[in-house]
Amino acid sequence: MADQYDVIIIGAGPGGYNCAIRCGQLGLKVACVESRETLGGTCLNVGCMPSKALLHATELYETAQKDFPAMGLKATVEADVPAMIESKNKIVTGLTQGIEYLFKKNKVDHIRGFGKIKSKGEVEVDGKVYKTKNIVIATGSDVAKLPGVEIDEKTIVSSTGALELQEVPKNLLVIGGGVIGLELGSVWRRLGAKVTVVEYMPTIMVNSDKEIQKAAIRMFKKQGMKFELSRKVMGVEKSKSGLKVKTEAADGGKPKDIDADIVLVSIGRTAYTDGLGLETVGIETDKRGRVKHDHWKTSVDGIWAIGDVIDGPMLAHKAEEEGVAVAESIAGQSGHVNYAVIPDVVYTHPEIASVGQTEEELKEAGIPYKKGKFPFTANSRARANHEAEGFAKILAHAETDEILGAHILGPLAGDLIHEVAVAMEFRASSEDLARTCHAHPTVSEAVRQAAMDVEGWAMQM
Repeated sequence: MADQYDVIIIGAGPGGYNCAIRCGQLGLKVACVESRETLGGTCLNVGCMPSKALLHATELYETAQKDFPAMGLKATVEADVPAMIESKNKIVTGLTQGIEYLFKKNKVDHIRGFGKIKSKGEVEVDGKVYKTKNIVIATGSDVAKLPGVEIDEKTIVSSTGALELQEVPKNLLVIGGGVIGLELGSVWRRLGAKVTVVEYMPTIMVNSDKEIQKAAIRMFKKQGMKFELSRKVMGVEKSKSGLKVKTEAADGGKPKDIDADIVLVSIGRTAYTDGLGLETVGIETDKRGRVKHDHWKTSVDGIWAIGDVIDGPMLAHKAEEEGVAVAESIAGQSGHVNYAVIPDVVYTHPEIASVGQTEEELKEAGIPYKKGKFPFTANSRARANHEAEGFAKILAHAETDEILGAHILGPLAGDLIHEVAVAMEFRASSEDLARTCHAHPTVSEAVRQAAMDVEGWAMQM
């Protein structure tokens, strides 16, 4: 039967498209349903990739403006915002076309339209029904809404609108001190916007290691960002002269109005399950609307769920790992995800990255630990590159020396963290890392020195 599949995946984001590709590699007849015109989901189209394109471009812009003179270089650089946005769009187009190629290469059928579950073994796409043995829900997440603040993607924007601005706002107010707000706030600050971040909690990046939190907020303030912590947004008033953001203290009272040209709402994301037909087949969800599961199996046999639509960190690479694991499980293999070793990166400049547990989590769990720390100011390559801000920190079990976590704020942190992730995957000790020869001079030596410092023998500070 032409429309009979082994697997139909609803959603073509990182979880969905990687699941589809892996299914194809394993010889399964697979289709991937996507309502968006292009593949890649939020991450590729209006999230991870376009934001990184703008982060990189504005990083170079600021480096040329502020850092060149100290290196004996002279240059005049101007920012052409519409051209920058167009360059970002071309990158996105090329990447989405790349996924189309991978689908063809791996014999994945791409079904365009809005998919919903009609029954246990049926997916309906814009009126047409496709039969399948397995259904994978990979619909991702949507922007979390804030009561009293209506997103119009013009002056009150989500991350999507913030990636499409055609001119630099004079005053940008960011609601939320998480990854999205800090990254996009950094983009527009580098181009000249005055950026104020309003955060309900008493700190930014609330799930991060506290030492990283403190260092990060100092760094962002030094770069020119302003922060209003322990403060909540009550609403936004529009007028001909701009926006007035109404705020008050998080514990009530102490009102304060803040003027802005653009308001970016970045308070998080919520699982996207609207119109999927979950109730039709009796799929259970939790209080936050996420699909309940046991090793990605939902409460209905033959229906699976991965990525942002289930519990856990809303990260593209976490969804990808789950997609691969589900594909392998369907094919009769042993799909597996090690949730203890999922890196997290904030792509500001410098970057902030972590993997494993924080000091606070280890203390709360009563796990005895020791730590090593090494500043990039003592790393020769970082100094030579004029990028010596931050530090690397390694946490290891006090008795076994097994690495339990790592936290890095500094140059190339998003790449450096994977050295520790690989070590943790093999349950390496801090000594294993400390005694692994690293090329000199490289910024990666800071990670090794931090591992050495766990036992107190860092040699370069």
